[in-house]
Amino acid sequence: MALALAADCSGSVTPENYALQQRGYAEAFRDHEIIEAIRSGPGGSIMVCYFQWSGYDAQQMSIPWTLLNSRESIAHFASRLDEADRTIYSGGTAPAGAIAFGHKLLMNLPTKVARKVIDISGDGRTNNGPPPEKDRDEALADGITINGLPILHLEPDIEDYYKNHLIGGPGAFIVPAVDFNAFGEAIRRKFMQEIAGRAPSSAVKS
Repeated sequence: MALALAADCSGSVTPENYALQQRGYAEAFRDHEIIEAIRSGPGGSIMVCYFQWSGYDAQQMSIPWTLLNSRESIAHFASRLDEADRTIYSGGTAPAGAIAFGHKLLMNLPTKVARKVIDISGDGRTNNGPPPEKDRDEALADGITINGLPILHLEPDIEDYYKNHLIGGPGAFIVPAVDFNAFGEAIRRKFMQEIAGRAPSSAVKS
């Protein structure tokens, strides 16, 4: 599997909340169950990258495609997540742009994979650029699955927006987080579904 992680860096995400989001990603890759899921899956490995996003034309790669195939490589990726600087601090919210960026990354992988997934987190709906359906449908047409982690602290109905307008593809689902403090546990449960195929109780399928 190739997993493109898309982290919200729009203007609504405070430095404190972004730190919680990035730390949540890092800690998930230190979780024993996640490590074992990666190592026991097909080929004992996954490809993963991490990028930041806000407006439609505002995306920044933080960690390029990396092969995780051992405890050491997984630990190193977690450390790189800890150390990655936030490079986008403002701008609107354009999940369509994040999907388009992830789509391009997944179509230019350095190796062949069986599954291609964009994993997008965010706390708001589109307020910049086009609606997400066109970019979503183009990604789905190329066999990409889009899963979501909506953060509900600003817009409690953002869960429905992600479900109806963003996610799609085989087995697509969302795992909501009530706020950024809950992000770490939500992304851990989400990875268990994506990597190990174990559906969390709070997952909402498309």
